[in-house]
Amino acid sequence: MAELSLESVQKDYTRDGTVDLKGNPVLRSKRGGWTACSFLVVYEVFERIAFNGIASNLVRYLTRELHQGTVTSANNVTNWVGTMWLSPIIGAYVADAYLGRYWTFMIGSIIYILGMLLLTLAVSVPSLKPPACKNNTNAGTYFNCKEASQLQLGIFFLSLYILAIGNGGCKANISTIGADQFDAFDQKERVQKHSFFNWWLFSVFFGNLMAATVLVYIQDNVGWAVGYALCTVGLMFAVIIFVIGTPFYRHKLQAGSPFTKMAKVLVAALRKRTVPLPSDTKELYELSLIAQVETKQFQIKATDTLRCLNKASVKIAGKNSPWELCTVTQVEETKQMLKMLPILVSTFVPSMMLAQVNTLFVKQGMTLNRHIGAHFQIPPASLQAFGIISMLICIVIYDQLGVPFLRKFTKIPRGISILQRIGIGQVLYIVTAAVAAMTEHHRLRVAREHGVVGTGATVPLTIFILLPQFVIMGIADAFMDPARFEFFYDQAPEGMKSLGTSYNFTSLGIGNFLSSLLLSIVSHLTKRNGGKGWILNNLNESRLDYFYTFFMALNCLNFVFLIVVSKNFVYNAVASDSETETGD
Repeated sequence: MAELSLESVQKDYTRDGTVDLKGNPVLRSKRGGWTACSFLVVYEVFERIAFNGIASNLVRYLTRELHQGTVTSANNVTNWVGTMWLSPIIGAYVADAYLGRYWTFMIGSIIYILGMLLLTLAVSVPSLKPPACKNNTNAGTYFNCKEASQLQLGIFFLSLYILAIGNGGCKANISTIGADQFDAFDQKERVQKHSFFNWWLFSVFFGNLMAATVLVYIQDNVGWAVGYALCTVGLMFAVIIFVIGTPFYRHKLQAGSPFTKMAKVLVAALRKRTVPLPSDTKELYELSLIAQVETKQFQIKATDTLRCLNKASVKIAGKNSPWELCTVTQVEETKQMLKMLPILVSTFVPSMMLAQVNTLFVKQGMTLNRHIGAHFQIPPASLQAFGIISMLICIVIYDQLGVPFLRKFTKIPRGISILQRIGIGQVLYIVTAAVAAMTEHHRLRVAREHGVVGTGATVPLTIFILLPQFVIMGIADAFMDPARFEFFYDQAPEGMKSLGTSYNFTSLGIGNFLSSLLLSIVSHLTKRNGGKGWILNNLNESRLDYFYTFFMALNCLNFVFLIVVSKNFVYNAVASDSETETGD
């Protein structure tokens, strides 16, 4: 690395340790900023179109093309989506410990594209799918459906999980690469970083909207092969855009895995568990100010939270290895990551609720009248577009009108604290579950009145009766999604932002896996002792209204849990830009 004077670094170069791909210091005017991020935002739009073009309509493909039942198809969707959201944790580890964010992203992109190509092949070649069911047009039912062979299922799911592995390398690093384009030591660029995240979320929602409308319509009305091929082309285009932007990117040097750093603190504290703590925290081990500047580290002072971990910084003669002695900053970073875990747990149930949008909500839509006019039929998955639109409208109204209004009373820059915004989102999830239960109860009543329960034929109700649950879910997401993302990024220490971001992915991933587990348990338990079961392949014979009511109760209990853990949470004042946010 080139030798630089302090004056030149302050004047011309970034001061947060960013370099080019060759490891040379970066001139602030030549790389990074909005020029670099514009490529990343465009990438995210097309990647989201590709990902949601698969996820939003996958349950329909599994049901109609691979002839899987309600529980099996729903669980296969949530298990895959869960893997898609958990794989970034591995991608973040590989990037931080071995390859760096850029090269981990590039390798992940290659694997991602290979998975998409194989998936497109699996839906295009007739021999890789079972024969089509017989269709009773008058009754709207299907019969003589041959199950997919093990080979056909194997190739299809192999492609999905190859795609998930590649996604882990991409998803874990792309937003963090975006954040790296702004110098944390420059006040102007720190402000620009907040604007970047707003545009980043907009690109995510816009990509989701395009997938739920254009791609879903193509899959249902033109063909799955064309729809999946467009997803593949879109992903390729996204990666090409990312590569074109390479000369403009700033790169952070590998700082080692945050998991290893945290493990060192826990091990060191455990080894010295019987050692008394000094009365003065200044006696604990910390790097000198000069060393911190040279290593681009942010110093964090010792706190009384989880005081037992402070023992990792107690100096003992002869015990100076990294697994025996840690800096105060390293200990405090570990504390900050650990204290977010109860909040992380409180987001699992909302993520379970969100998983129903791509599964049971779509399955409900498949049982209803989807005609608009004489010839057009709205795809069941396209109702997600209304949820996305309501989310976008709500975000704009909240940001432009709600925040300034609330700020006058709370004196908090965000209007309300992040956890309060998460709480509002959770209340709206309770409302969503209640509305879904009432709507399903009405659908089942109409099915009984028209004698279509046993046949599973189309219920003579418009699909738009499902609109309220999609719209309310979208409003809930407008509060929950940005707040959850901001909380885990904002409250993570500067040296562990990647791990903080992965908490958001963890919430979504575990939520999807728990949804699969819950659906299987409820299906099994409600069939015991001669019971008919709440969730059957024929939704007209099912009791999804009971299932949604159970979900409402589960969300209520979870909200109480959030209130309890929020009361004991203390914000990082510097990160949250407000010392008044000390708890909810």
